[in-house]
Amino acid sequence: MTPIAIIGAGLAGCEAAWQIARQGIPVELFEMRPHRMTPAHQSSRLGELVCSNSLRGTGMHNAVGLLKEELRRCNSLFIETADAHAVPAGGALAVDRDGFADQLTRVIETHPLITLRRQEITDIPVDRTVIIASGPLTSDALAKEVATLTGQQHLYFYDAIAPIVEADSIDRDQVYAASRYDKGGADYLNCPFDKEQYLAFVDNLCKADKVAPHDFEKVVHFEGCMPIEVLAERGAMTLAFGPMKPVGLRDPRTGRDPFAVVQLRQDDRHANLYNLVGFQTKLTYPEQQRIFRTIPGLENVNFSRLGSMHRNTFINAPACLNETLQLKQAANIFFAGQITGVEGYVESAASGFLAGLFAAAYHQGISCPPPPPTTALGALLNYPVNASPEGFQPMNITYGLFPELGQRIRKRRDRRQGLADRALADLEMWRTCLPAPPIGLPGN
Repeated sequence: MTPIAIIGAGLAGCEAAWQIARQGIPVELFEMRPHRMTPAHQSSRLGELVCSNSLRGTGMHNAVGLLKEELRRCNSLFIETADAHAVPAGGALAVDRDGFADQLTRVIETHPLITLRRQEITDIPVDRTVIIASGPLTSDALAKEVATLTGQQHLYFYDAIAPIVEADSIDRDQVYAASRYDKGGADYLNCPFDKEQYLAFVDNLCKADKVAPHDFEKVVHFEGCMPIEVLAERGAMTLAFGPMKPVGLRDPRTGRDPFAVVQLRQDDRHANLYNLVGFQTKLTYPEQQRIFRTIPGLENVNFSRLGSMHRNTFINAPACLNETLQLKQAANIFFAGQITGVEGYVESAASGFLAGLFAAAYHQGISCPPPPPTTALGALLNYPVNASPEGFQPMNITYGLFPELGQRIRKRRDRRQGLADRALADLEMWRTCLPAPPIGLPGN
């Protein structure tokens, strides 16, 4: 049987490869690293998490928590690996990024039906079933091929990475451990600001030197991952009501919430590293070191990684793709992951899960129905293929993408629980319609 080709071995590509191989179909998975690195990746491991190590909320009160639960019930490699390498993060699922990537790489490399090829693809093979999952850091050469293939000028925006600091260089006398409203354990380290410190910090951010984009590049930031200095420029109190919001983070030494706070989240299993929550940045490296060392408790901190900014590429999916992530003018070509306009780690893996199911069914000449729009998987799929192509921008999963319940429920928490209950019930019905994988293969 001719293998299905997958371009890109990130979260989406690995998940798609795993789901296809579960159906007994061989896969050729192409990854250009380490022969050609990206501006953000630091290693050749598959599924490397280049931004935060958080996979966001775990409960049913937020849509990404529901999406993770649906992936668990669908035998997702991504969520199984994430659960195995979870680190404390309050009400969120965060992972030890090294352990996560190591296990994902090992599983893919040892699967008998997956052949990992370390080479850059610049010409898309159009004579067989292909999934393009090259991600937001698609190489220029492949991006040009995608633009030609889709018939659309490809779109792009900038994403920014938060710094990571070494735990033993944090001044523990100035910070305190707590999660907002005591939800979960005391899993975050909190750096408290008084009003004078906060206003000076904002002023520093606004005046700092930034990395300038190339002249030919238009800077469009994704609203959910806005650089900290861009937020600071919107007004003196923007950060205090955003990533530096102190509400629910009472300082046990004073008995009060501070004026503002910077939260540090554990980044590895052994708590040797912490990242600055919400502090994605495009400041120059010297400015990052100067300004972030004015944060209380971080005066002498050592940086394991400084923040950076990189170009993210995505297609105008509503103009290009159908409801099974196939290119409208070429049914053998599928897209998956952030290049389709979904945003976030979990969303990217979920998109790869769906593309893997759809591509496997197409390759075998059988049907695979899309998940109902009442499920998180269905709502996630519905957005990039049915949104307006005018001004299309990437989107995280949110309950705002779900069809309304038939009954009116006033309390938001109860309403979201109702949406989650309906979604999981509809997911089970949908799963009965999926092709049954052969017995005896890994994951089955």
